[in-house]
Parts: sequence; C-alpha cells; structure tokens
Amino acid sequence: MSIDTIWFTRCPVPTAAGLAYQLGWLEQEFAADGIALKTLQETGGKLARHHYDHGLSGLIREGGNLLALPARAQGADTRLVGLTWIDEWQTILVRPGSGIRSPRDLRGKRLALPVFRRIDIEENRRGRSIARGMSLAGYHGALASVGLGLADVILEEVGSPEPASPGTAPGASLWQGIAALVRGDVDAVYVKGAAAVEAARAAGVEVGIDLDALPERRFRVNNGTPRPITVHRDFLEHHFDLLVRFLAQTLRAAEWAAGHRDEVRAILQQETQAGGDAVAVAYREGFHAALAPDLSAERLALFEQQKNFQLAHGFLDRDVDVRAWADDRPLAAARALLDNRGKLAA
Repeated sequence: MSIDTIWFTRCPVPTAAGLAYQLGWLEQEFAADGIALKTLQETGGKLARHHYDHGLSGLIREGGNLLALPARAQGADTRLVGLTWIDEWQTILVRPGSGIRSPRDLRGKRLALPVFRRIDIEENRRGRSIARGMSLAGYHGALASVGLGLADVILEEVGSPEPASPGTAPGASLWQGIAALVRGDVDAVYVKGAAAVEAARAAGVEVGIDLDALPERRFRVNNGTPRPITVHRDFLEHHFDLLVRFLAQTLRAAEWAAGHRDEVRAILQQETQAGGDAVAVAYREGFHAALAPDLSAERLALFEQQKNFQLAHGFLDRDVDVRAWADDRPLAAARALLDNRGKLAA
C-alpha cells in the first residue's frame, strides 16, 4: 500500500517535529520517494479537525494530552509512540499586591476555571476545552504540593462558551480568566506558554506562583507534561518504515537543538506566534536540550497520572490503558537508524 502524503500536526510549543519541519529536514527525508510532507496547521480547512480527533490515517501528531487521551477514549484508532517533557512557564497569575506567593496562599481563594465550550459539549469532544483541563490540573498540582486539594479553593467559572472570533490573539483567546482577574472577579488564574506571557504583560498582572519551580515532576503534570506523540494504527502497521524515518528526523532535530538554543528560540517565535522576549521567558533553563521523545518508565507513569486525573474530572468517556496503548518499536528503530546514519557519515 503506497501513500503520496505524510501528514503531521503539532501544538504551538517547542516540539522536535516542529523544529525538523522548520529546518526542512522532514521534507528532504521524503522528497526522493515522491512523498509530500504536509501539516494541518499550514493547510487548515476541514482537515484541521483531525488535530482533535486524529481521524486521518496518515497523521503523526505531537501535541497535548488533553486532545490525544480524549480522542483515544472516544475510539480513535491510535498508538502512543513517544512522550516528551518540556516545562513551559506554567504559572498562576495574580494582581499586584495580592499577597499570593506560594501554593499555600491559594487556600480559600477564587480561582478562574474556563467554561466548557458549547461545541465541545454538542460534539462530545470535551478534550477541546483545553484551557479548563489545564487550569484544573495546574491548580491540583500546586495545591497537592502543600497537602491541599481542589476542595480547599473556590473554582469560579469564567469566559465564554463560544469559540474565539477569528484574529483573536492566542493568549487572550485561550486564557480568558486573565480578564476576570483584572476585573477582580477571581483572585488567581492558571496560564502557560509564550502567548500567555504576552497576555499577562498586556493585562498588567504578575506571576504569583511559578509552577515550573515546584520540586517534583508529579506536581507539574499537565497537558504538555508529558506531551504524547501518537499515530494512527493503520499508518503504524502499513508504513512502519516511513514512521521510523520521520521519528529519526525528530530525534536529529532534538540533538541539533541541544547545541543551538538561540536558533531554536528564533524558530519558536514562528511556532508559538509570540515575540522573542516572551519565548525567552517561557522556555528557560536548558529546555532546548530536552526535546527528544522517549517511552521511559518515568514518563509513562506521569502520563498515566494525567490520564487518571482526566478520567476523574470528566474529560474521558472511558478509561484508557496507557501501557497497552504504547508501542516502543518505532522510536527504538528510529534511534538505531539515526545512529547508523551517523556512523556512515563519519
């Protein structure tokens, strides 16, 4: 069975796949085969929905687990072939002078909880309300780090159930709780990523709690920590060699990134739709040296933790067996292929 196009999709965050694409390596890898490399982000249109439902058989996805896990729970025939972990400015914002400086200070406070989007309820695609899922997980992790829970705070629903209008800035559209914070309707709001840096600066609010600084990774588990790489089972079974070559280029990009921090940040301005200062704030302390995916026992355990959290809070229609979902063969073969190419080039 031959194919003429490989599709991939990624979130607006640091990903090895995004780097390999921006460097031209993915297109070069398949050009001699006459296989086109296309992305859902650049193509858009009706195909864009497959970033959420993974219904395109020729698709490789490196993106948030709040989309990948619900899609799997709702029947998407996918396999998990890799996990990444990148701390990306998970913070809880507050108004200046609030006195909120540690997770313990959140007790009894009003925390912004984005509403479910109406279309997500109508189409039973609750994972698309990712701001809600990320906020819940962010608060839960912060509170758990000091022995508290969600019952110790007041969750105030904020924002509109309608999709953002075209042209709305990414940070403003995703983190509608910032406006509620400025108005005084809530005391704190969870945000993450470079676009949120710019949205926070524009609103005049500040970081009360830096979640990236929490001492244990289990308290920082969220939508992108860990971030899964998933493929359609049909692609895995019928085009295993193409998948391996794709993953080999992402591993190559991750290795390149480790020695090219400034170049990576320049690429991320395009990937995240944020300015250079915001990218530098959001992605700190060696992030560029840790872009490579794996399926280590630690990452699988943290991913399972996130799955259990989503199940408990109504984001999954049914349970997902993370261990059975995972397949480590493609990534192992990609590593071997990259190592062999390196030996041949030496």
